[in-house]
Amino acid sequence: MKLYSGPLSLFTQKVRIALAEKQLAYERIEVGWSRTDRYLPHHPDVVALNPKCQVPVLVDGELSLYDSTLILEYLEDRYPERPLLPKDPVARARCRQQEAAADEIWFPNIWTLIEARFYPPPPDGADASGAAQAVSELGALYAQLDGALEGRDWYGEAYGVADIGTFVMAQAATVLGAPPPAELPNVSAWMERVQARPPVAAEVQATTAFLARTLAA
Repeated sequence: MKLYSGPLSLFTQKVRIALAEKQLAYERIEVGWSRTDRYLPHHPDVVALNPKCQVPVLVDGELSLYDSTLILEYLEDRYPERPLLPKDPVARARCRQQEAAADEIWFPNIWTLIEARFYPPPPDGADASGAAQAVSELGALYAQLDGALEGRDWYGEAYGVADIGTFVMAQAATVLGAPPPAELPNVSAWMERVQARPPVAAEVQATTAFLARTLAA
């Protein structure tokens, strides 16, 4: 198994954590990235395997897959040991929906913060005022998550993809200056529980170190 991976790709982080949680061995192929050129030029294998030219791309035997949600679903079906989705169809759908929401609803706000607070400003001096709105919308998402976690250790009946996908986004938001509000204790306690898991802790440590090197360069 091979994973084409980006060092700061939130979607690749989800897959790396899931592979580690399932204790699956794989070859990690890191694509080129820089703060100025981003992923250009694209890795030729990624271009060949994914028409969107994006990571992650998973290759397992004759199968190649892109899109982190599809990859997580494939890993669950192909390697059901150490499950990351519940068996009950209703509980499974609830967790899958939250994992998708992390990508489709949380991430656009986080991308706004990445563009405004991490990458160098564009030469045309484009307005980055959308950051305040993104922080506000993330606050509302944190509040919804806090309610969903009431009386629960995990988003579902057990730790799984909903926790992984949402944590990756919440951790990125925190690094970008939009942490969960202090008045939402369920979210803060949940983030601590997720980060205490060895695969997540290792991912956070590696990403933090890479960020430090990048910002110091």
